[in-house]
Amino acid sequence: MNILAIDSSGTYLSAAVSRGEEILFVETKTDNMKHSELVMDMIDSLLKKAALKPADLNGCLCMGGPGSFTGLRIGYSIAKGLSLSLSIPFAPVPTLDCVAFSCASSSPRDDALILPVIQAGKNTFYSALFRGEKRLKPDTDSNAAQIAETICGFKNENVTIAGPAASLLYDSLPPDLKTGIAIACENTGFVKQMILIAKKQDLFQNDNTAFLYSGPEYVRKTDAEINNPHPVHKTPQ
Repeated sequence: MNILAIDSSGTYLSAAVSRGEEILFVETKTDNMKHSELVMDMIDSLLKKAALKPADLNGCLCMGGPGSFTGLRIGYSIAKGLSLSLSIPFAPVPTLDCVAFSCASSSPRDDALILPVIQAGKNTFYSALFRGEKRLKPDTDSNAAQIAETICGFKNENVTIAGPAASLLYDSLPPDLKTGIAIACENTGFVKQMILIAKKQDLFQNDNTAFLYSGPEYVRKTDAEINNPHPVHKTPQ
């Protein structure tokens, strides 16, 4: 399958195209506010590099979240737009699954405990817990102390903290908890992992039309939702 994947969920803007078994990708570190300005040119350049036309694509992916509110919306809108205009399947891939997959693929053990983590701002982290590529816990928006409690529940096992915020979280943990904890700080995009997960899970082999009506997983409420938890909807006169 020829699959296009877009990751605009964080600091890195990246895109990838699979052409058969080959995956070509490009990424650049930029301000999130510039993702919308650069992404279409990046996709166009990548397709030309892969010697593909938009009509040659069989599916489109974007990062499902959590991540930057604005960045996730950019990825969703472009991936959905291409999917609808080209009449090809669309699917989102959870961000922390991509981080865990990247770490698990480089681990010598397929049962290793992996805690993928990205910065959420406000002194908190988006995190989850995996055993290899298998998810054990859902995504959470937690501070270092709360994540430390999760790690304590597996104190007899080694844990690898993975992802862009791995070092930051590790430095925030109590000294006595750091024994047996490894870090895999990958400060890049995870667009290649999106395609590998989609292929492994056969995301395009199922009826996924419902994804066209889905939105990003934010985990945390937006400031507008926090400041106005009970919006008033006026009935039109």
